[in-house]
Amino acid sequence: MPVRRHEMDEASLYSLFQAHPRVTTDSRDCPEGALFFALRGERFDGNDYAHAALERGCACAIVDRRELAGEAGMVYVPDVLRALQQLARTHRRALGLPVVAITGTNGKTTTKELCAAVLGRRRRVLATQGNLNNAIGVPLTLLRMTREHELAVVEMGASHPGDIKELVEIAEPDCGLITNVGRAHLEGFGSPEGVLRTKGELYDYLRTRGGLVFLHEDDEQLVALSQGLRTVGYGRRGVADVCADPMLRFTLQGRTVQTQLIGAYNIGNALAAAAVGRHFGVPLDEVCAALAEYHPTNNRSQLVRTQRNTLIMDAYNANPTSMAAAIDNFTLLPEGDKLCILGDMKELGKDSAQEHQRVVDLLARQEGMAVWLVGEEFARAKAPARFRHFANAQAVQDELALHPLAGRTVLVKGSHSMQLHTLSQCL
Repeated sequence: MPVRRHEMDEASLYSLFQAHPRVTTDSRDCPEGALFFALRGERFDGNDYAHAALERGCACAIVDRRELAGEAGMVYVPDVLRALQQLARTHRRALGLPVVAITGTNGKTTTKELCAAVLGRRRRVLATQGNLNNAIGVPLTLLRMTREHELAVVEMGASHPGDIKELVEIAEPDCGLITNVGRAHLEGFGSPEGVLRTKGELYDYLRTRGGLVFLHEDDEQLVALSQGLRTVGYGRRGVADVCADPMLRFTLQGRTVQTQLIGAYNIGNALAAAAVGRHFGVPLDEVCAALAEYHPTNNRSQLVRTQRNTLIMDAYNANPTSMAAAIDNFTLLPEGDKLCILGDMKELGKDSAQEHQRVVDLLARQEGMAVWLVGEEFARAKAPARFRHFANAQAVQDELALHPLAGRTVLVKGSHSMQLHTLSQCL
């Protein structure tokens, strides 16, 4: 039977978590004895599912609908999300593990995965799963920490000013890195300067706490932003023979590293992970081995060889900076019968038309490369007559069903909502 709880304070909630150290926010996924946090969203209210969560095995439901407060198994708090965040911070403080925070416009998930792979050679590491990097995902990550872990690598995403400030105040990182600052989520940030200020909130926090920054020394913006901070630098200095044909390969302090990452633009992500690993005591040979063995997943710079074509699947997300990097890398690949299938970039606000036109103009300079553009934003751009346009991913699938491709090298990139990852089954 569910235990009977009423309203409780932060300390009491942590005691409850210690007795039931599993958390869920999904009433369809209720491990026996877990705590269900009834979060609210734009289209749902978790309080509506609190009874179902208890019936499916949860020990308690943390709710903020007052009329539920007196019921068996219900724990009332004024704000469920706030309670989840406070619980995560309390747990982080109780365990006291070193926390490495990672943010940036592009490459933060890949860098997080590479850091976890490198650190995992010598440490028991907790890392963010997937891209659970927001105001809900970061607390859920922290609440997965146990005394078996020695280190946490926490990814932090942002789409509005103040987002990183909120996340660092929950996770309280000891050190961190910004992969880069580019043009993304401009609708929420308002301008590229807004992106820089928001990403810089990680540096601001570390500056007040005497924390350490892993600094990309090739990035002038980040170097300027890091003044007054303790830093461990990384960059192209001391790195040789960087190439991508299509997999990234480079020489680091005399060791050749052949990665499974598509594109020379991943060099910064690899070097960041190497710097983090070396700082935490991973020998250079093991750092290089971990970088070489890491295999990307989830449609992030993946090389996929189908029965008919070679695909570069980079369809998890897209913004102007990552789109330009992917196109530049694609043009440098060995000559072949190349096709770009590019989908709309989302959340660019008033800059959307201009940014999509820039991508089209970049592609127009690549003679001999076939281009298929997908989505409403690309439809509004002025494109050469040789470019083809499709309304959505389904329209591309229909075309491929009628006219299958073979012997092509295909770059597939677009924002996740464009669903271009579904094309892999047709190519």
